[in-house]
Amino acid sequence: MDGYRALIAAGATAVCCLVCAIWAFRSPSSPSPKKQQSAPPCCCGCASCGCASCGCRDNTTAASANGEMAIGGDINKAPTPAPATTGASMMEQLVPEITTHALSYLDCTSLCHLSMTNSAMRRAANDDGAWKALYHKDFTVEQGNITPPNGWKAYYAATKAIINVNTEFYNIIREGSLPAMSHFWLNADYVKCINASGEFFTGYNAVMNSWALLFNWGQDGGQGTDFQLRDVRARVLADVAWVNMKVHVDVEPRPLHATNVYEFRNGRWYMVHHHSSVMADPAPHNLFG
Repeated sequence: MDGYRALIAAGATAVCCLVCAIWAFRSPSSPSPKKQQSAPPCCCGCASCGCASCGCRDNTTAASANGEMAIGGDINKAPTPAPATTGASMMEQLVPEITTHALSYLDCTSLCHLSMTNSAMRRAANDDGAWKALYHKDFTVEQGNITPPNGWKAYYAATKAIINVNTEFYNIIREGSLPAMSHFWLNADYVKCINASGEFFTGYNAVMNSWALLFNWGQDGGQGTDFQLRDVRARVLADVAWVNMKVHVDVEPRPLHATNVYEFRNGRWYMVHHHSSVMADPAPHNLFG
């Protein structure tokens, strides 16, 4: 009897040792409760709840390294974002007429800046149709039927330059500067000046004397002369250009018609002809109409 009891005790001890060994062998592979709490459990198991405990608001904890994210407890591939469309490709995909119309809202400086961004923008900003539309917007549509030999961009630049020179002419009159006026005119015997009074002067010396008298009259009389230019129209042909406009002078009862002719010499524009005349009164109403 004692031997039988000893045998049973030894078997029980062996079974207990075997169970402890198995438990000790499997326990490292199963996560401890403390380790499982390193990532807070989601409140609802979805990736779109927006709760702060699981970080689903920005999908940072749900996204894996290979672009997968948990949605409703399942692992699904994240949608591939559409490739970003660059400005160049957008411009290239537009119909040329639409591109020209869109660029017509820009000014000269903006078009020049646009041409320096990339090759696609350069092609678009240098488009002849865009510069033609800009010319008609800033200057006049009277020359829509011409074909500039160097393109509309070069023609726009030449027209803008001559209009700036023409504005300088009236700034010199405002200042009453005879040295500036003598430098502004071409020193030639064929230059001519016709004032609003109807006086006619031909030759460089005679023209300069007429301006000297005008400036002295303004200083002696204590009257400054101011101008407002309206309906300015310019035309450039190679080395000759002319500008027509209406000039509103504060010392004249009626506005003036003015025509200025310029000649390109030695890298700059010189005035060679100035003609101004008082505008006629508007036609009276037809009493019998």
